[in-house]
Amino acid sequence: QVQLVESGGGLVQAGGSLRLSCAASGRTFSSYAMGWFRQAPGKEREFVAAINWSGGNTYYADPVKGRFTISRDNAKNTVYLQMNSLKPEDTAVYYCAAVRRGIVVISLYEYDYWGQGTQVTVSS
Repeated sequence: QVQLVESGGGLVQAGGSLRLSCAASGRTFSSYAMGWFRQAPGKEREFVAAINWSGGNTYYADPVKGRFTISRDNAKNTVYLQMNSLKPEDTAVYYCAAVRRGIVVISLYEYDYWGQGTQVTVSS
């Protein structure tokens, strides 16, 4: 069982930055691939970024490429999402998720564990 707790959300002006953190419980964190997803009001949850077990392989959704960076620190059982050049359309609840596979996973339906989410609001 893995428990995930996100933090770092908030209100920021367009063009600003935020760093989200996701702390995971459990001793096997390094065996899980991790992902970030987001859900805006009235929209479906969508993929944002994913990282493999070691941090050596990452993948991003097109809308965030070049602006967001996913990383992980296995010694701290934490995954991060650095978000730069934020836009109003990035406004959403951001969720981290863990999957019992080492490779990058894009589909949200394959993830095994989810956090409660953290709100990110970008004002214009």
